[in-house]
Amino acid sequence: MTAILYSGGDVFDGTGDLLKDHAVLVEGDTIKDVAPAEKFSDYQGERVDTSGGTLMPGIADCHVHLVYKGEADPRSSIEGVNPGEITLRVLENAQLSLKSGITAVRDCGGREYLEFPVRDACNSGRFFGPNIMASGKMICMTGGHGNRNGRIADGCDEVIKAVREQIHAGSDLIKIMATGGVMTPRVNPEDAHYSAEEMHAGVNEARRFHKTSASHAQGAEGIMNAVKAGITSIEHGIFMDQECLDAMMERGTFLVPTLAAVQNILNNADNGIADYVVEKSRRVFEKHKESFKMFYKAGGKIAMGTDAGTPFNLHGENAMEMAYMVDCGMTPIDALKSATSVAHGLMELDDRGQVKPGFKADLLIVSGNPVDDILMAAAKKNHRMVVKNGQKVEFP
Repeated sequence: MTAILYSGGDVFDGTGDLLKDHAVLVEGDTIKDVAPAEKFSDYQGERVDTSGGTLMPGIADCHVHLVYKGEADPRSSIEGVNPGEITLRVLENAQLSLKSGITAVRDCGGREYLEFPVRDACNSGRFFGPNIMASGKMICMTGGHGNRNGRIADGCDEVIKAVREQIHAGSDLIKIMATGGVMTPRVNPEDAHYSAEEMHAGVNEARRFHKTSASHAQGAEGIMNAVKAGITSIEHGIFMDQECLDAMMERGTFLVPTLAAVQNILNNADNGIADYVVEKSRRVFEKHKESFKMFYKAGGKIAMGTDAGTPFNLHGENAMEMAYMVDCGMTPIDALKSATSVAHGLMELDDRGQVKPGFKADLLIVSGNPVDDILMAAAKKNHRMVVKNGQKVEFP
C-alpha cells in the first residue's frame, strides 16, 4: 500500500483551529496519522511539500445541478438535446468540480435520471470524480417552481407516490419544492406552494425509507411548512423570519444558503438572462443576505451550497461561495467548516470532510492561510493540489 507524507505547511482539519507545522500521513485512500511534523523526521517514503500553504479537507457543495453549465437560460439549454450529450455534460461538470477542489456534490435536481449513471461511475471509481448524491426529479405542484423538469404532484397521495418513484429510480435524497422561486416565470418566491399536509406526507415518506430530504424554500410560510414536516435542509431560505429561525434551531435543520446563485445573476444581468429572473433577483438580494446573517448569528448549521449550473454560476467556481459567506459576516474558519465537516455531515459522508486518522484522503492543498484570507481556499488560482481517495487529481 502506497504511503505519502504531506508536510512542510499547516493543516486545517475541518473542525478546529489551524494546526501549525503539521504533517499528514496517507496510506492508500485513508489518512493514517496527523501530527506535528517533527514526529515524521525519520520518514523515508514519498513526500509532498506543503510549505507556505495549508492542507485541508476537500470541499463539499451541497446544492448543484450537474445537467446545466451556467447558461443564461439553463433549462432551455437542454431542451431537445440528445440524452447521451446531457449525460456527458454531467460527467464533464462533475470532473471540472473535482479538479477545482470539490470532492463531493449533492445534485438537487437533474433530468430524467441521466445524472444517475455518472453518480454511480464516480462513486464506484469507474470514473474519477467527486462523491455524488443525487435527488432525481424535483417534486413540485402543478405550475410550481421547477415544473418544466420536475415530477408534478398534487395532493398528499400523489406526493407520496412521487417520493416512491424517486426512491425506486435510485435517488439518494428527496427534493421537494416548498415555494415559488426566481427562475420560474409567473411564480412568486414568497408564496408557499405545497401545503403543510403535503410537505409532511412527502418528507415522512422519504424518512420512512431512510432518505434525507431537501426543500427549495424561499418564503417564510413555505419554510415553516418544510421545517415542521421534518425536512433535513432548507435550500436558500431567503425570506426566513424569526419563527422560521426558531423552528430550525429547535430541530437542527440545516441551511444551504446558495448565495452564489443570486450574486451571479446580478453580476451578469445584461448577458441574456430573462428580465423576470433579474427583477426577482434584485428583489430578493438584500433579504437573502439578511436571512443568512440572522441564521449564522443564531448559531445555525450552515452547509455550503452554490446552486451551480444556474445562470453564470459555474461548476469549477463553487468554492467562491465561501468568500460570499465571509462577505456576509461569517468568519473564514466558520466558512471553511461549512464547506468541509458541516457539508459532509449533511450529506452523511461520515468518513470524509475532515483531516483525521481513519477518514478518507479527500484533500485540498492551498497557498497561504485560508483562516486569515478565505480567498486562499475560495479562489481556485490559489489551489496547489487536489487529492481524491489518496490519488492526485489530474485531468488533461
